[in-house]
Amino acid sequence: MLGAAAGASGFNPQSAIEPKPCPPLTPLINWYARFVTGPQVKPLTPKEKGWLAIRNLADPFNAITILGSSAVAVGSDPDSPYGPGIRGFGKSVGVSYAQDLTGEFFGTFLICSLAHEDPHYHREPTASIRHRIGHALLQVLWTQGDDGKGLANYANLFGYAIGDEVSNLYIPGRETNLPASAERYGTGLATAPIDNFITEFAPDVASHIHVRVVLIQRIIDQVAKSNGGIAAP
Repeated sequence: MLGAAAGASGFNPQSAIEPKPCPPLTPLINWYARFVTGPQVKPLTPKEKGWLAIRNLADPFNAITILGSSAVAVGSDPDSPYGPGIRGFGKSVGVSYAQDLTGEFFGTFLICSLAHEDPHYHREPTASIRHRIGHALLQVLWTQGDDGKGLANYANLFGYAIGDEVSNLYIPGRETNLPASAERYGTGLATAPIDNFITEFAPDVASHIHVRVVLIQRIIDQVAKSNGGIAAP
């Protein structure tokens, strides 16, 4: 009776208990594809630039770089202004995060918002090698605005100087006179292309050797950032 009634209603008890295969999980973002092709971005609002700065600061690869470089620096020089041991390591990590926070706030959020500057680096993967090298060098001083047109890279030109002056307030054992500040500013601009070269050419290496080198690229990228610009003590 029950079987006949179920059949008449179109309900099949067997199909109700039959397990169905789960659809494969697909990531919301294909990070490897994005790494190879570069960021395809729309103009960012000031709020989105702020969130970008927060994500850059909270990036786990940033933490790996800061922890590793601080451990090496304190371990190799116990007489540094940070001091030896865990206390010196903690001071070094704190200073590095403070520098990153300063750089992201001024360089990624505030200056880019006021100047309507796009904080991203835009690759030119189809251009010639010579053109791409020149493009990476030029991006230090001349970048892209929110409207897609070129404009001065105020985030670098002003951000390095502001960040250096703010860092003078809390970095121990640092020379704060004008010649020392000017030297650090010049070094920051001179080393800024390193990050651009990595962003421009590392995806080419990944696509040719078919290895997902995102992890290595991100770590090298963070090291380049910490060794140049306002992150340099």
